[in-house]
Amino acid sequence: MEFALSEEQRMLQDAVVSFLKDTAPLETIRKIADGDAAAAEGFAGGLSEMGLMGLHVPETLGGSGLGLLEACLVQEALGYAVAPSGFMAAVVASHLFSQAGSEYAEGIASGEMAFGLAITELASRRDGAGVTEVAGQLTGKSLLADVPAGATHLLVADMSGGFHVVDDWAATPMRTIDRTRMFHEVTFSGLMSEMKTPGNAGVLEVARLLVAADTLGAAQAMLHKAVVYANERKQFGRLIGSFQAVKHMCAEMAAKLEPARALVWHAAYAMDTGDPEGPVMAHLAKAHLAEVGSFIAKTATEVHGGMGFTDLLGLHYWFKRIGVNRQLFGSPEQARQTAAELQGFVAA
Repeated sequence: MEFALSEEQRMLQDAVVSFLKDTAPLETIRKIADGDAAAAEGFAGGLSEMGLMGLHVPETLGGSGLGLLEACLVQEALGYAVAPSGFMAAVVASHLFSQAGSEYAEGIASGEMAFGLAITELASRRDGAGVTEVAGQLTGKSLLADVPAGATHLLVADMSGGFHVVDDWAATPMRTIDRTRMFHEVTFSGLMSEMKTPGNAGVLEVARLLVAADTLGAAQAMLHKAVVYANERKQFGRLIGSFQAVKHMCAEMAAKLEPARALVWHAAYAMDTGDPEGPVMAHLAKAHLAEVGSFIAKTATEVHGGMGFTDLLGLHYWFKRIGVNRQLFGSPEQARQTAAELQGFVAA
């Protein structure tokens, strides 16, 4: 039995990586981080033209019919390039609508609809936040909503765990340390919901799994940059990569990252095949990658020495992306708590 990607899966990831090399170099990421809306919209348009937004939509509904494993490969490539996109939101929405609302799934596949996510409160809720639904009307607010450029619809989670679709909302930007993505505070004042679906649709699991894949890609990029720098930078007339301490730092990062990649792939495969442990593994992947990503972000920066803290190399974009991912859709502790509850390990 072969535990590796298929040729088609490798071709998919290679195509995305090649696209990102051409369209999302560090110079473009800097522009996006500085608020250049045109750069962000142009990049998002390229992803849509590749047909990636409909990747997780069934073929019968006009999509590519690919699974969460393929979605994770794409998200890993996006994380490696610290590129902003609406891909994560499209996959999460597709996962729900493929089960509950074909009209929206078809819209995502055709490119007529672009979704954002206001589901942070599924994992945790600050005082004053949360959305309630009464007679089809939504009131309240959702924090750290992922509303990509050009979004036409929003997938909203209410406090009872149900999901809603809206095509109108009031959003205020929320600045985080991660400037490669823009999050929002979304407010609802009696807005009518276009559609309501029940909870327990795997939305939180899919969202956390994709965040884990994004962190995996960002951590891989930081490891790669550290190794390249160690083989170029000289001190005392020697490459710093020849120093035992630096070798050990790079080796430890690699040793932690490879099993983490296997965990993400396994969780995605289990979700795709309907394995009962799939949801549990998705939560654990989020928790574990948060810890591994934080370690690699810190260690890779240390390998670069003082240069790692400057804007010249741009290493901070990856560092901060990993930091925000750690808390997005729940902290490592919250993700492990959910996994424990699913397995019946938490006393009633």
